[in-house]
Amino acid sequence: MTGAVRRIGSNGPWEEAFGYSRAVELPNGLVLVSGCTSVVNGHIAAGGPYDQAMTAFGVALDALKELGLGAEHVVRTRMYITHARDVDEVGRAHKELFGGVRPAASMLIVDGFVDPNLVVEVEVEAYRDREDRDDRGGDGA
Repeated sequence: MTGAVRRIGSNGPWEEAFGYSRAVELPNGLVLVSGCTSVVNGHIAAGGPYDQAMTAFGVALDALKELGLGAEHVVRTRMYITHARDVDEVGRAHKELFGGVRPAASMLIVDGFVDPNLVVEVEVEAYRDREDRDDRGGDGA
């Protein structure tokens, strides 16, 4: 489908209830991944900020993988944390996953998340280059 927007879901607990997709791929090659936490199969899968960040990024990377992309395609990340004391641990997780890619990144401190046991939420943006889009039958725009 030339020029089509592609949407994927992950069966996350809030996707259906709130009406959103885990990831959306635009015809121009930009892929937007919704906010991801460490909630896996309806439960918080990890406890501390480093572990939650690794799991949350894992959820985002799984969405990219479903679209045929990986960490090397990531061009921007956003990390939301609830405490300034967690900056180093979340930053360490980010560096382990994206240190070789070095995407544009932001880390913001927020009041909280939908579950008070969550301390990290992440967003990821990736880019599929023109050649890869052309190979997939995209519009090449």
